[in-house]
Amino acid sequence: MAERQTEKRHAAAQGLELRPPVEILSLLAAGQAEAAKSVATAVDALADGAALAAASIEAGGRLVYVAAGSSGLMALADALELPGTYGIAPSQIVVLLAGGLDSLVNMTGGPEDDGDVARAAIEDLRLDGRDCVIGLTASGQTPYPLEALAAAKAAGARTIGISNNAGAPVLDIADVGICLPTPPEVIAGSTRMGAGTAQKIALNMLSTLMAIHLGHVHDGFMVNVIADNIKLRERARGIVATISGVSEAQAAAALETSKGAVKPAVLLAAGVASLGAAEAVLAEHKGRLRPALAALQA
Repeated sequence: MAERQTEKRHAAAQGLELRPPVEILSLLAAGQAEAAKSVATAVDALADGAALAAASIEAGGRLVYVAAGSSGLMALADALELPGTYGIAPSQIVVLLAGGLDSLVNMTGGPEDDGDVARAAIEDLRLDGRDCVIGLTASGQTPYPLEALAAAKAAGARTIGISNNAGAPVLDIADVGICLPTPPEVIAGSTRMGAGTAQKIALNMLSTLMAIHLGHVHDGFMVNVIADNIKLRERARGIVATISGVSEAQAAAALETSKGAVKPAVLLAAGVASLGAAEAVLAEHKGRLRPALAALQA
């Protein structure tokens, strides 16, 4: 079997531990930066993946992340922020980690090899064509995400596979394969570094574009944010004031009427008579603020 890119030795690793600390850190930083650059080569596939994910969420389906080890941490970080940032229902976001939640405090390698557990976990979800499963694995051949994707595909779900190795099995199994061709790690095989960095960036990009497709972003503002702390309530006021052109006091009043929901608050601040009317305009335009505002101006 050909050596995987993620297992190759870095050209500058010889004598690494003998170098001055600042030189070691500079090399590590350069490795992270080079890994991040690899994501730019995958934008077409990421766009395809975001479209699949958005279609699932819009249809009322679920977005299911499946991964092991460091890839699981990247998946979890992306998934957990989607409800708060973009107002996506928590029930529509699922994370399956090899080893379960116990792996978050005691991460061991064995569970990633258990494809049967992954398949059973997918079967328990009773997926259908509305759902989308993202399988994430640096090597591209970890049994846990591979078996999960195969089971999801058999159930009719949409599938996305992400790997840092070209030609990896996960890329062939999935409907959309996303390769992030990161260079060899400075610490050979330590994919929590460069590969993990690239995965985190790619997932952020995919889920952000998904949210844009769903109408949760307007002129760079997160207009479906759940404002549940002081910082986010201040942000919501600023968003409503900027988009609608009213004062922060007026924005705060609109948000009070909308119970903190930004999109209807924007419409209220723009002149819609009631919360019910604002919600009706949004429903008519599938929750998208720009066409809703355009309808008001018309």
